[in-house]
Amino acid sequence: MASRFAPRLLLQRLPTLRGARRTSSILVASEAPADVGGGGLFSPPGPWSALGPRCVSRVSFSTRPSALDDRQNPAAIDYRSLMSEEEFHTLADETIHDLLEKFEEYGDAIQVDGYEVDYGNHVLTLKLGSLGTYVVNKQTPNRQIWLSSPVSGPARFDWDATAKTWVYRRTKAALLQLLEGEVGQLCGEPISLR
Repeated sequence: MASRFAPRLLLQRLPTLRGARRTSSILVASEAPADVGGGGLFSPPGPWSALGPRCVSRVSFSTRPSALDDRQNPAAIDYRSLMSEEEFHTLADETIHDLLEKFEEYGDAIQVDGYEVDYGNHVLTLKLGSLGTYVVNKQTPNRQIWLSSPVSGPARFDWDATAKTWVYRRTKAALLQLLEGEVGQLCGEPISLR
């Protein structure tokens, strides 16, 4: 239980008025002794407010539109200009079908309870029982392969024509190398996907 002299963080919402119209709010974080101002953390203002809150921080929220106009915002990427849809489908389908074959072969060589590989509606699912589930699918509008991993979470892979592989741009990880490392570690046996 906290000491009765331990400070508590109290938040008050103070409206800021501009003319007769409300345009924003300010949150004020204040400290007050634990025995002042009622029983709860977010108690309404009470006798402690006469002590004058010590301001810890202020955050303004504005309801006014941004000063930036559309010409200053970043341009949207037109993925169609990077790769044709036909080329994307060829590369993505080839990659996913190769993964399907390799995962099926791998499943025959190892003993993992609940190991199951499924492919349907252009979605590859690798179930590793209690170890987790991987999902690999195509995202045609973005020209990407998306991965959901129980280890590293979601990732979106773009085709790198120079390296001839699917790469996650944030971490520079290659799809096949990432899957080899994670699946091999989870199952306890190395896997080769290349």
